Amino acid sequence: MNLRSALIILCLVIRLLAQSSPSPAMPTVLYTESFRQGPTRVVEEHFDAKLTSKNPVYRQRVKDSNGNDRYAFSITPHGPEGDNEITYWQVKLADLRHSIYENLLLTPQDQASDYKDADDKDALWRLDPASFEHVPLTAKRIIKVESFYVVLQVKAHHFTPLDSPYLDSVTVAIEFTNADPRNQEGARP
Repeated sequence: MNLRSALIILCLVIRLLAQSSPSPAMPTVLYTESFRQGPTRVVEEHFDAKLTSKNPVYRQRVKDSNGNDRYAFSITPHGPEGDNEITYWQVKLADLRHSIYENLLLTPQDQASDYKDADDKDALWRLDPASFEHVPLTAKRIIKVESFYVVLQVKAHHFTPLDSPYLDSVTVAIEFTNADPRNQEGARP
């Protein structure tokens, strides 16, 4: 094995350790605002979604402050077309009253492009280890939608095999709150 090969292997090992080992330090906090602005508030909730390759989809209804089903929250897997492998999970918040709004977690920049085909590495709604440089997988993501906030944070994830780009599980902490979470900690805009 030559020196170049050894350095490449060392870099890959360091990258894997950085992605699979949660840091004891404070996680990166990222903030953005949805293209959707308005007065709607929600019933506050906090829960974890545990997704695996055998159970890869999470769906839940979100109630407005009057207790009515208002939004459909989902996390779905994505990978190479025609393949069963998962390279990232996508988070959506759809408006049940207006089907045209299939993802309220989009920012004005996302909305301006065809986000389904865009290679947007800064999208906070993509739980994508490949965008680690721009949005660390374990970053705390705060997205303001109307007059409430959606907070997402990957708590655990696993690749199979370990040196591959394919995820076989992810655990996401999810919070819906009407109070600005940035008041409790600093967030990078």
